Amino acid sequence: MPLSTTQIIIFICALIAALAVGIFAGYLIRKKIAEKEIGSAEDGAKRIINDAIKAAEAKKKETVVEAREEVYRIRTENERECKERRIEVQKLERRIQQKEEAIDKKYENIEAKEEKLSQKLKQVEEQQEEIKSIKKGQLEMLEKISGLTVEEAKNYLISHVETEAKHDAAVKIKEIERQLKEEADVKARKILSIAIQRCAADHASEATVSVVPLPNDDMKGRIIGREGRNIRTLETLTGVDLIIDDTPEAITLSSFDPVRREIARLSLEKLITDGRIHPARIEETVEKAKKEVEATIKQEGERAMFEVGIHGIHPELVKLLGRMHYRSSYGQNVLNHSVEVAHISGLLASELGADVTTAKRAGLLHDIGKAVTHEVEGSHVNIGVEMAKKYREKEEVIHAIHAHHGDVEAETVTACIVQAADAISAARPGARRENLEMYIKRLEKLEELAGGMKGVEKSFAFQAGRELRIIVKPDEVSDDDMVLLARDLAKKIEDEMNYPGQIKVHVVRETRAVEYAK
Repeated sequence: MPLSTTQIIIFICALIAALAVGIFAGYLIRKKIAEKEIGSAEDGAKRIINDAIKAAEAKKKETVVEAREEVYRIRTENERECKERRIEVQKLERRIQQKEEAIDKKYENIEAKEEKLSQKLKQVEEQQEEIKSIKKGQLEMLEKISGLTVEEAKNYLISHVETEAKHDAAVKIKEIERQLKEEADVKARKILSIAIQRCAADHASEATVSVVPLPNDDMKGRIIGREGRNIRTLETLTGVDLIIDDTPEAITLSSFDPVRREIARLSLEKLITDGRIHPARIEETVEKAKKEVEATIKQEGERAMFEVGIHGIHPELVKLLGRMHYRSSYGQNVLNHSVEVAHISGLLASELGADVTTAKRAGLLHDIGKAVTHEVEGSHVNIGVEMAKKYREKEEVIHAIHAHHGDVEAETVTACIVQAADAISAARPGARRENLEMYIKRLEKLEELAGGMKGVEKSFAFQAGRELRIIVKPDEVSDDDMVLLARDLAKKIEDEMNYPGQIKVHVVRETRAVEYAK
């Protein structure tokens, strides 16, 4: 039958009470077990502690024994080391004592030597005093014998030594110059002769007038034109003077500008050939002639460039080279002269082992300033330098142009070569014509420079100024002074004058004795 609620509650309470009694009984049992385990653990711990105390005592005793043994060992080693150190110290002390004894001995020796030196110094001082007194007595005796004081004797000796030194210097200079001239002349003549022989050029033949032939004398009237209008037109357009005189079948063109003269000549020849001569035709013909001359200028520049074997020159410089075809200097065609200088420069450069191409280029362009001298102010050297810089020539070429007349000091081999080649081309026979006034001035300048030298009595310029002969006063200039005088005068001529080739300075000294028997 089912349980009632009361029975269920009672049953639950009985169950809870039984459970509580069981838990309490279990707690009591576990407590007893725990107390028993704790007691056994305490006994084990006491036993372990006792064992540990015993082991620690044993270890302590062992450690103490080992420490005592280590202390004994260390003490023994220290005693041994101290003993060895004492032995070394004793050895050092003995060495120091020996060195002190040696130093004492050396010091005693030094003192003895110093004493001896002091005695010797005293003796030397006494001897010096004695020497001074002897020297003084000898000087006094020499002054009495010679009649000269010390200063006079010094001056005499100095002048004597100076004279001897001057003589030796003159002899040495003469000997060195002779040797150098013998060696340099042979080599220079060989090089220059090879260069000159391998380059041949025309003689000067340039003029300031051109003659145009006519088919007949009636052509003169047609050229003059009605009331002279044709000749005036031609002269105005070309800037050239037409001289129509009694010369049969010829008209003379006069102008110092060869380019204008060439344009006028070509124009006149074309007009004569064509036969139509009037102002309009003249103007047309002159324009054509100008174009032809410009083309010729370009061709001449290129011809010169190709003849020399130089390439890469700026076109404007090529035109300037062509313009030099119509320029002349002392009757020498400037373009031909430049080509000749370029060839000679190349030959000299090849003989001397220098840069042949650069030497030729500098030689061809060295007178480029003469192409525009009438258009730009300044010397042809400065104009040429500016032109070369403007068209970016090499620095070595620019320097050679600047130095070819000595405006600046030549600092490169190329510049010296161009100087020599220019002098060779200008100084060769027939290359140039020199006017009388310049010729006389050059001779007078030579004689003036010689007359300003000390001891010169007379001077004479010979052989067109290529030799200067000087007569000196024999009582003022000695044989040795002659060498120095000739050298100084040659240097002075080089510094103050411009001249082609070289000038020989010849110094003459003559002493004559004249006596009459009665």
